[in-house]
Amino acid sequence: MAQQKSRIIEDGGTGQYPAIMEADPSLPTHTVFRPEDLSAFGEGNKLPIIAWGNGACANSPWEHVNFLSEVASHGFLVVAIGPMPAEGEKKKGKSYSSQLIDAIDWAIGQNGDGGSRFFAKVDTANIAVSGMSCGGLQTLEAAPDPRVTSVVVCNSGILPNPGDGMPGMPQIRKDQLSKLHTPTLYLLGGESDIAYNNGMDDFKRIGHVPVFVGNMDVGHAGTYAQPHGGEFARVATAWYQWQLKGDQEAGKLFKGNPSVLSRSMKWKVQKKNMP
Repeated sequence: MAQQKSRIIEDGGTGQYPAIMEADPSLPTHTVFRPEDLSAFGEGNKLPIIAWGNGACANSPWEHVNFLSEVASHGFLVVAIGPMPAEGEKKKGKSYSSQLIDAIDWAIGQNGDGGSRFFAKVDTANIAVSGMSCGGLQTLEAAPDPRVTSVVVCNSGILPNPGDGMPGMPQIRKDQLSKLHTPTLYLLGGESDIAYNNGMDDFKRIGHVPVFVGNMDVGHAGTYAQPHGGEFARVATAWYQWQLKGDQEAGKLFKGNPSVLSRSMKWKVQKKNMP
């Protein structure tokens, strides 16, 4: 039986633009999450780009489909590393940081292609690189790209000794952090998260760009598999809405003293260079 070319995850998400996951023949190396109905998008309402790297350097977003579908339902074009997973599929394979750049290149190309359904619907001026665990290291490796306008690092942080991680992880060092040039969000799983110390050390070292770190005591696996991606999706989506769409209401989760998220019983937060 031929694999489906697209699938709705859960109920398409809680956003105002129910999302679909699909395999696009023009980018078979990636999975696209986007609003199913693109008619709402155009000159006055464009889709910012979010490139996503997976945990375990996996060449498949199977662990993150609830999370990514939820984000897309709020009006984003999410391009995740790896071919679209079949129902129940848990294949891994190997992925590379360069695939985040491939995702950005493709989305920008689609916006300018008169034959594409994304023609003139993509916001090429607002682009996030994001990822979880190994995907977070891939994110930090890709973050210096001048087209990137925001960075989200989930359950991740640069290792003190790059060779200590699992095989295939980006061999970046702490001086990579000096190449960040955009507001940056870290979402960590608290002290039981294997990446906690690395992520918090990154936060301490970043002094030149706005940076926010949120810790929720859920461990390394985060909440990605929970309905609609759980709290990690709620918080990440608010960040994307603020950083990529200029939504100041969503930004209240992070800005102000105290920020809305700092009043949550679920999260412990810190920030620097941020109002």
